Amino acid sequence: MELLSFTSIIVRLILATIIGGLIGSERGRHGSAAGLRTHILVCVGAAITSLTGVYLIQCAGISSDATRLAAQVVSGIGFLGAGIILVRNSSVITGLTTAAGMWATAAIGIAVGYGFYLGAIFAAVICFFTVTFLSRLEKNSKNITTLYVELSN
Repeated sequence: MELLSFTSIIVRLILATIIGGLIGSERGRHGSAAGLRTHILVCVGAAITSLTGVYLIQCAGISSDATRLAAQVVSGIGFLGAGIILVRNSSVITGLTTAAGMWATAAIGIAVGYGFYLGAIFAAVICFFTVTFLSRLEKNSKNITTLYVELSN
């Protein structure tokens, strides 16, 4: 982890914006309520939380665990994700992919905030591939199977 400088802070926040926007733009194209802006805000918010933890130790001289603030992001995003998941018509669940994407975007933002660029970029590529290309594969391979079970005493 390099020392915080003006340049490293700006680079980390810009990278978080780009990565969050990349993932969020795909969700927005699919009509998700959590699209471009939401994913950018989550990724940048997670990154600045990580940067704050690093700042408190490196610049403010506070002896603490730099990951404590970021750990709260993970649980907080769980509540945000829960609000995205909906049950419609008593049987159709929607929003799971978007909620998972929000959680992954927050984790990527945390990695960017800590300066773990390689991991963050590779994770972003995997997330983008998953929501873009695997959704097409999934739609093409979905078959509806009806199972009828009859029980007697």
